[in-house]
Order: sequence, then C-alpha cells, then structure tokens
Amino acid sequence: MNRLLDRILRHFISSGRLHVAWPDGAQTVYEGSKPGPEAGMELLDSASARALALNPGLAFGEGYMNGGIRPKGCTLYQLLDLLMLNAMSPGHLPEQIAASFRYACRGWIQFNPVKRARQNVAHHYDLDSRLYDLFLDKDKQYSCAYFRRGDETLDEAQEAKKRHIASKLLLKPGMEVLDIGCGWGGMGLTLARDYGAIVTGITLSEEQLTIARQRARDEGLEGRVRFEMLDYRNLHRRFDRIVSVGMFEHVGVRHYGEFFDILKNSLVDDGVALVHSIGRNDGPGTTNPWINKYIFPGGYSPSLSEVFTAVEKSGLWVTDCEILRLHYAKTIAIWRERFAANRARAVALYDERFARMFEFYLDAAELSFRVQGHMNFQLQISPGIDAVPLTRDYMAEAEGPVSQ
Repeated sequence: MNRLLDRILRHFISSGRLHVAWPDGAQTVYEGSKPGPEAGMELLDSASARALALNPGLAFGEGYMNGGIRPKGCTLYQLLDLLMLNAMSPGHLPEQIAASFRYACRGWIQFNPVKRARQNVAHHYDLDSRLYDLFLDKDKQYSCAYFRRGDETLDEAQEAKKRHIASKLLLKPGMEVLDIGCGWGGMGLTLARDYGAIVTGITLSEEQLTIARQRARDEGLEGRVRFEMLDYRNLHRRFDRIVSVGMFEHVGVRHYGEFFDILKNSLVDDGVALVHSIGRNDGPGTTNPWINKYIFPGGYSPSLSEVFTAVEKSGLWVTDCEILRLHYAKTIAIWRERFAANRARAVALYDERFARMFEFYLDAAELSFRVQGHMNFQLQISPGIDAVPLTRDYMAEAEGPVSQ
C-alpha cells in the first residue's frame, strides 16, 4: 500500500514540496513543478498510510486525530496549506472518484427533514458552551466577522458585522423580526436593544436556547426578544424582517426551494430578508467527508448558481448581493490563535483526540477560504421590487464612517 500512496503523492504534489517519513523509517521528498509551500508529514503506522491512499479526504483528518499522522518539521496549518493547495489542481484520480460518488449521493447526504436537522444541529451546537468561550468574541458570534479597516479586534469586527447586517434590514422601531438560527442570541438581542425591533429567534440547539433565554433575562429584554426551539418550516407567521446568519449552510440542497418559499410566505409584502452564508466560487460541489462526519453532518456551502436558481423559482427579488472574500479567513485566524492559547482547557473539557479534531477543523476551515475558493455572501431579498432604496447609499449612512 505504501507503493500505491507513493504513486498517488508523485502525481498529487504539483506545487511546493512535501517530505514524507514512512512507517518503516524511509524518507521521500515530493517536489512539484510549480513554486509553493514546503511541509513534512510522518506516517506512524501502515493502517494510516493505507487509509490515506484509499480515502484521503476522510483519512487524513482521522489519522491526525488518532495520532497515526502528524506534521514533521512544520505546523499542522503549514502541512494543510500545502495539501489543500495541491488538492485544487485537477487530475487526482482517487479523490476525483470519491468526489464523484459523494456528488451522486449528496441529495441523501444533505437530506435534512425536521428530525434529522435537529440531530445534525445537536452534533455540533450542543457541545459544552464553555468550549466556544475559548475562542469566540464576548457576544458569542459563531460566524464571519466584518473587517471594515482590516485591523479590528475580533469584538470590534463582530460588532461591525451586526451593524452591517442591520443596515441592510432597514429597521424601524417596533418592526417584527424573525432570526432563523439565532445561535446564542447575540444578533436578536442587538436588534432589539439597539434598533428597537421585536425579535423572535428560533434554533434547534438546546444548549444555545438555554443561554439565549438567560441572556435576554439578564439584559431585561424578555419583552422584546423571544427565543424558541423551532424549525423554520414549522413557523407560520409573517414578519417585517427576517435575518439568518450562518444557518443556510445547514438547509441542504434539496430544501433550498422550500427555504425561499417559506421566506416569501413569512414576509409582509414590503418586507426584507438578509441571508448570510458561506459559499463557494467554483460551482456546485460536495462537503469534505471528514467535515461531514465529525463537524457539520448534513452541512454544505453552496455555489451562488445553486442559491440564485432557488430564489428565482420562489419569485423573490434579490435586491442586493455582497461577497465577503477573506473576512472569514481573518475571523478564523483569530479563533485558531485563541483556541491554541486555551488548548489545555479544551482537553480538560473533552480529551486530547477532541482537541486535535477541533484544531484540525479550524486550520482547514481558514485555509478553505484562503486557497480553496470559499467565501461568504449576503443576500438581501424581498417580495417587493421597491422595498429598498434605489441605491446602496443608505447602508453606508446607517453604518457611519469607518473609525480610525
């Protein structure tokens, strides 16, 4: 099996240089024809080498988690940088076959009826909330921040993200707002406290719901913010505004039409919705099998072509679309630093294998935005052609000047 993996790596590394230490002590250097980063990898047992040859998308992360694969002479981030960069080059037959199979099955993989959606959410969002305190900002915003200058602190950039979204919602005091996938409540509380909205936040996470409700009580906002355990498909009311941040990735391709139909039916005629999601710039694809198994089961970052097709069929207007390219890479870079500084606490909460899993996830997530074409998009949507002003000037006016 070492010979098979050797042949695969000789074709795989087209940029940069990879040093591999084999289980028997042998050393091999794979050098691409194009310049790129340099990193090393140590394979500690034959089982890890065999798995890597047969299913690299899953086996590399599992091998790192289980201790069968480790970086050699570099960090995990540097090793992933090299491997993920080369994975974008065409012609890697084993992974192409695996990706084609995943694509053929993605309708089932991303099939998220109400019961399954709840299970998928619990897998990640019902982890001990103290874990997220190790790396998130003080408002517990678990989504892409917004760097207007580029050198903001995480807290500043997350506050800027909320202001940016609020500017697109064109809020007036007393408006009723639905927050789909409300997380730990930060967005809903901000819209109620700072903009006078009456907010209904819905989630499928027990852990997040408990904390969001407590935060509303602590801030004295229970009369303006209500958080509920509810699937968006089971809420039959109309709202002035709808916001959804970091939830669309969990909808599933088969459900996009249903999602936008529900948005249309849940908005008043001149209502406005803002959907903030991770996306991809290279057309429809699939979710990495390791991410699907260990981090976000049923999750998927869509291409804009998939999203716009569903919006068009719903009859909604896309009144604005903004692409945030490297904002999430900058966000996750800060999360990685914070998690690394608190890694011992993560081990104490769970164990060493879990800490390896989470650091692998954060490293790979950041690099997906830097070298693999991921981005964030914000869609402003309305049933009405004239629900928002003719130009985007109102957004800048609402956000105010960039502070120095």
